[in-house]
Amino acid sequence: MKKSFLFLIFAFTTIIANTQALYFPPTTGTAWETISPESLNWCQNKIDNLYAYLDDNNTKAFILLKDGKIVLEKYFGSHTQITPWQWASAGKTITAFMVGIAQQENLLSLSHTSSRYLGQGWTSCTPEQEGKITIAHQLTMTTGLDDGVPDPFCTLNTCLVYKADAGTRWAYHNGPYTLLDKVVENATGTTLNNYTTQKLKNPTGLTGAFVTVGSNNVFFSNARSMARFGLLILNRGNWNGNQLLTDNNYFDQMITTSQAHNLSYGYLWWLNGKSTYMVPGAQFKFNGSLNPNAPASMIAAMGKDGQFLNVVPQQNIVWVRMGETPDNLSVPFLLNDKIWEYLNQLECNTTNESLIDSPVSTAEIFPNPAGETLSIRTNQQISKLEILDLRGRLLQQVNYQEIEQKINIHHLPRGIYLVRTLSASGEWWTGKLIKE
Repeated sequence: MKKSFLFLIFAFTTIIANTQALYFPPTTGTAWETISPESLNWCQNKIDNLYAYLDDNNTKAFILLKDGKIVLEKYFGSHTQITPWQWASAGKTITAFMVGIAQQENLLSLSHTSSRYLGQGWTSCTPEQEGKITIAHQLTMTTGLDDGVPDPFCTLNTCLVYKADAGTRWAYHNGPYTLLDKVVENATGTTLNNYTTQKLKNPTGLTGAFVTVGSNNVFFSNARSMARFGLLILNRGNWNGNQLLTDNNYFDQMITTSQAHNLSYGYLWWLNGKSTYMVPGAQFKFNGSLNPNAPASMIAAMGKDGQFLNVVPQQNIVWVRMGETPDNLSVPFLLNDKIWEYLNQLECNTTNESLIDSPVSTAEIFPNPAGETLSIRTNQQISKLEILDLRGRLLQQVNYQEIEQKINIHHLPRGIYLVRTLSASGEWWTGKLIKE
């Protein structure tokens, strides 16, 4: 539902919002300027509803910045302002930023073969197949290496198996991505942590470090450090006048569609507002925007268990969510969209209808979790309903012209599924179903 959040925080003006100077917190200490929710016409009871939803869904930390200043900051349970937590795959965006820094220092080029930094035989491909893989392919998840291997996190050459020529296929594959860390290290002559400290952490006050967890290098920091990184991206790699990433072409490429296969993916950043998107573990293309409740201009870092960093450059918005989820999904994008739905409802009642866009097709799944049957209720007639597994494979399809209908799902095993509806006007809606 592309509703009021694009506009609600600028109800007093839509012109000043895009020209408002950003605030940057000091690089040391805990001082950080704030903006009161009341000044943005946000109602406390609706903020409480947001916090209740976040708490119910295992959130540990939530921060929302407007113009660089904190509007909302909430910690749950024993989590505090200084508690470190994993970024999971959201940390991929730090690696993307560091690759850009290394390229602007002429230490590497995206067009260079990965073998130049990883050595010959870093995969089990033939020399010809391996020689087609470049740093750009690692950045865009288009190495052509098989993500269907038993351990897609493994970085050993025996796990990196040829599936297709580099550049011809998009697949969310952690093993080739993780080896970007070695590319940066071998290009710069220092560890990724040292390079990140010199080029990113010290200039911005960001804290944290990459930690080896199994085959992965996982970034850990507190929520405010994640918000700092979001603020840096919001200002196009410039921290309070200090331009860290000077290569504007690289920055633009990082946050726009990077290849023809998944329009909603840049250089390890997720992109909203595209006509189609793909999800980890699937080769299926979903129609519509990745997060329909979010502004179309949003870019996002998203990781397992709901580690989210959302940046909306046109609106000077950054928000962070850290925590856990029960889904065990690599990128729980539906949770991210649900949080946006609550954000869209924060504004107090207003009679200015022009501030709110007309809603697109939405649906309600109930009960959820479901047992033998499932009911779907929509706000307009739908012509088709699809149930898919998390790899995007179609399991069940129903064609009808009803506002509400009950569907038999007794044959589906217990697990998590995707439900898609197509409205009579041609709009897609995607939701999550838990089958008990």
